[in-house]
Amino acid sequence: MRVIARSTLEAFWKQHADSEQPLKAWYAEAKHAVWKTTSDIRKAYASASFLQDNRVVFNIKGNTYRLVTHIHYGTETVLIKFVGTHAEYDRIDARTIGKP
Repeated sequence: MRVIARSTLEAFWKQHADSEQPLKAWYAEAKHAVWKTTSDIRKAYASASFLQDNRVVFNIKGNTYRLVTHIHYGTETVLIKFVGTHAEYDRIDARTIGKP
């Protein structure tokens, strides 16, 4: 998968140092993954939440952090829409964050 944009993850882990290794691990796994359907993701991430419009929420570092993505299965692209603490996630709408 092509993950856009790693810089969003880097900016976050500079603010939250304990998220760096878990986010790097997720990025490496996602980059080498071939996700054609939600079932493919669920095999690797049983705790992932699937929302409308091909959005997937990943729990990072034991659910300390949340990562909201929008996945284009046909083009094998993962767009990072949000990364934040669980408390920050509770204040956003994961279904619409990052929409124009």
